[in-house]
Amino acid sequence: MISLLVFLAIIAAVVFWAIGIYNRLINERNRVRNGFAQIDVQLTRRHDLIPNLVESVKGYMKHERETLEAVIKARNSAVSALEAAKADPASAAAIRELGQSEGVLGSLLSRLFALSEAYPDLKANENMLSLQEELTTTENKVAFARQAFNDAVMNYNNTAENFPNNVIAGMFRFDLASFLEIEAEEMREVPEVSFT
Repeated sequence: MISLLVFLAIIAAVVFWAIGIYNRLINERNRVRNGFAQIDVQLTRRHDLIPNLVESVKGYMKHERETLEAVIKARNSAVSALEAAKADPASAAAIRELGQSEGVLGSLLSRLFALSEAYPDLKANENMLSLQEELTTTENKVAFARQAFNDAVMNYNNTAENFPNNVIAGMFRFDLASFLEIEAEEMREVPEVSFT
């Protein structure tokens, strides 16, 4: 009788232990989703500002139509990638795609701002200055939200990969999440240094 009680106590302890791990994995996964929700808010704001920026620039930069069209195309691609990532923030492929599309969009926006420097009337346009300031503020908010998201991803992945949690994570298909890395292509280029 005592051995049956000991056996039942061991079984109950193992069940409670597994439930504890499962609940911790759920909590960490929800932190990842919440972190992504914060990024979603900022990226949506960024995507909403871009058409206004392009409209403000259109009148001044008539000869830069190709650049303006590329910005709109990249914005639409980023919106699609954001929607895909929203569906499953823990999907590594969706997060990678979002990071790549946002990197392309950021590069094109940098190019647009660089081209706008050649148009003095545009540089002085109050609407353009306001939109640039809003985009800069939004970029900063995206960076902070991305940092919080990546911290949540790291905690979730650590929880899911540590033994014995990885056993429960594997049984219930808690796939690892992916970090959101948004980098402009020009940031990866090595600057040329010349002393001639």
